[in-house]
Amino acid sequence: MAVQRWWQAWSNQVHRWWHRRALPVWYTPAYRLPVAQLDVATGLEPRRADFAIWYLLERRVVDLADVREPVRIRYRDIARVHTCEYLESLSQPEALARIFAVDAHLIPVDEVMRSIRLACGGTLAAAKEALHTRSATLNLLGGFHHASPSSGGGFCVLNDIAIAIAVLRSEGFCEQIVVLDFDAHPPDGLADCLVNDPLVWIGSLSGSDWGPLPCVDETVLPRRAEDRVYLEALDRLLARMPPPALAFVIAGGDVLAGDMLGMLGMTLAGARKRDLAVKKAMAGVPSVWVPGGGYHRDTWKLLAGTGMALALDAATLIPETYDPLRARFTRIAQKITSESLEGEAWITNDDLAEALGMPSSQHYRLLDFYTAEGIEYALFRYGLSDHVRRLGYGTPRVVIDRTSVGDRMRVYAEGGGAEHLIAELVVEKQEAENASVLYIHWLTLRHGMATFGSERPQLPGQEKPGLGLAREAGEMLLRMAERLGLKGVMLRPAWYHIAYAMRVDFRFVEPARQGRFEALIRDLAGIPLREATQLVAQELVEMDGQTYLWEPEPMVYWLGAHEFDRTIVEQVREQVHFSIKKRLDEETLSSITTAHARTTLSMPSLP
Repeated sequence: MAVQRWWQAWSNQVHRWWHRRALPVWYTPAYRLPVAQLDVATGLEPRRADFAIWYLLERRVVDLADVREPVRIRYRDIARVHTCEYLESLSQPEALARIFAVDAHLIPVDEVMRSIRLACGGTLAAAKEALHTRSATLNLLGGFHHASPSSGGGFCVLNDIAIAIAVLRSEGFCEQIVVLDFDAHPPDGLADCLVNDPLVWIGSLSGSDWGPLPCVDETVLPRRAEDRVYLEALDRLLARMPPPALAFVIAGGDVLAGDMLGMLGMTLAGARKRDLAVKKAMAGVPSVWVPGGGYHRDTWKLLAGTGMALALDAATLIPETYDPLRARFTRIAQKITSESLEGEAWITNDDLAEALGMPSSQHYRLLDFYTAEGIEYALFRYGLSDHVRRLGYGTPRVVIDRTSVGDRMRVYAEGGGAEHLIAELVVEKQEAENASVLYIHWLTLRHGMATFGSERPQLPGQEKPGLGLAREAGEMLLRMAERLGLKGVMLRPAWYHIAYAMRVDFRFVEPARQGRFEALIRDLAGIPLREATQLVAQELVEMDGQTYLWEPEPMVYWLGAHEFDRTIVEQVREQVHFSIKKRLDEETLSSITTAHARTTLSMPSLP
């Protein structure tokens, strides 16, 4: 696999050298919106820009020299499009919470607005460079087409394209502009912002009918329209497009089949054909490409694919098994030395005192290796410290000690005038199937300054909302096990939603238990995860007619190949069937969320 990645990266480099084409890309880590639980609530992947740029750089689709850091858009430029009353309202978390469909206490206003203003600055800078070079540019956050002059909505706070056009007009650009909107939803905000500019033509393909919009050539596609239908409509739209002097392309990521909010049914291959067709139609035209919406696990692949289409004319798809976060953390781990994590390599006075049963200063090492300072350094290198800071906390402080069941790491950070416990981990080394593994007794990630609300009610086992860092925490644990020479990571999921979140990489050690778990997933597939986990926790699910009690048996992620009998899994999966208890009516089902929000539970969770 590593050889294949190297070969593809080298081939991409040679291709760019031969064709002498560079793709300017606007990106900053601050493009990740600092709104905890945004992905859980909406399906929006806050790491989309990160994943895309990591992949494009790794495969040498773009070079570091091609990456531009955006500058925040100026307030006076924003005011060319949006009303003063609306802009003043954005200082209140309630206004932003409505736009992002989350509870207000989860909104760090200054940092959220920083992300949005950086994205708007990126779109403007990309437009100016496109006009200068007469080529395509890509901004990895933007396309906020639902923001109108006096309101925002649909995750769109400021209308970056309208602002860029307004600034260009003020600087004397008075030629034809085309906006091609391939987001799955109509460009209502763009229409409101640009209705008085006769030299702007907006062409749109969407999967929702919101009625006629001024100055928009709108094609509403059938629900779940597949690639062929979409691409045929695209050809007709491009044929109607007037010749542009500048184009903005919203390469919407919510067109994929299975998107939580989109209504279309495209494949990644079809979306790449869309981008290639539009690029061909834009030959010789300065163009700015932005991602728009996307609420699907593969949305980042669509965005990275847009970059591949623009830079390489590439139709090759990103491998299904490629995990950008794992690849990123693996590369970082390889650059972090053991000395920086374990401190002094020799035996310390504390180590000697502990071995002899004498009093010590209690400077423990996690798993006899990691110092507190080493873990703080790792949090910094992996980017977790910066994300925590953007949520409103100070620099994380790590404390290590020991409990009766294992080593404990606690992470504290100051915020809101108090110090909060934001993470706690209890681990030890154990044996599983004749192999040494890292066993997680307890892991919790806690947004200490947040509370549960209507948009994000409490799940079983949660005391506080999560930080939105569960995936990063999981990858750090895998790297920890790898560095210590262990063969895997193991835990006992206390609740259905934990096992469900782990299902891609982890499996139950006992094959029959894995079979029952896969049957449970199958039979609860039509129920949202939040409701499903509450039904299981309240013993309102039956297995073969009998009340089902959740089985918190060990799940393991093996770092290498490991034998596993899928025959037993498949047999058990087909033999057992789950159902919701017949006595459960709709009123009871709808009240489950409220009931659990009032229940205090003490079992561990992986937020």
